[in-house]
Amino acid sequence: MPRPTKNEPERGDARTRLLEAARDTIRAKGFAATSVDDLCRAAAVTKGAFFHHFGSKDALGVAAAEHWSETTSAFFAGAPYHAPDDPLDRVLAYIAFRKSIITDDPAEFSCLAGTMAQEVHASSPAIRDACGRSLFRHAATLEADIEEAMRDRGLSGEWTAASLARHTQTVIQGAFVIAKAGNDPALARESLDHLDRYMRLLFGRAAEDRAQ
Repeated sequence: MPRPTKNEPERGDARTRLLEAARDTIRAKGFAATSVDDLCRAAAVTKGAFFHHFGSKDALGVAAAEHWSETTSAFFAGAPYHAPDDPLDRVLAYIAFRKSIITDDPAEFSCLAGTMAQEVHASSPAIRDACGRSLFRHAATLEADIEEAMRDRGLSGEWTAASLARHTQTVIQGAFVIAKAGNDPALARESLDHLDRYMRLLFGRAAEDRAQ
């Protein structure tokens, strides 16, 4: 299935083209380094059209985070990792799916919300909060499967399905940062392999795998 990533800007309205341009350009250059001129050029719109739809660059950042959340929600909702009957298999399939969509270009596989949150969390609370809503909303989509897997295996403790769901995103976002720092996408895949092993150990699947 296609990735929620770099494509030709949609030939729709100017606002949509600007949001698509923001998705690609900010992930490639960062929010601060992306100018209004860059976005207008990538979207093939005038600066007047930009300010008709967005009162400021920060307003565009908020809208871009919301657009990212909407489009990636649809992308992940239709992904194949939902198919297994066993809830733990669905969680492990999710991790495998996230690994499978890591390409050689961080601008294509990294997360727009994560990228902007790291950069503007102190300078733009509005963008930070929009990115936070996107990240936490996605994490929440894993909670039901994790909670069901916990019940199936009689697991309980100080941790919860919600906290473990958030931890998966901590690892994934950190993997993106390490891949950028090392200029090597294999480092992100390596982190997801460790996340897979951690889940198997936590839920007792590692022992089951060895017994087979």
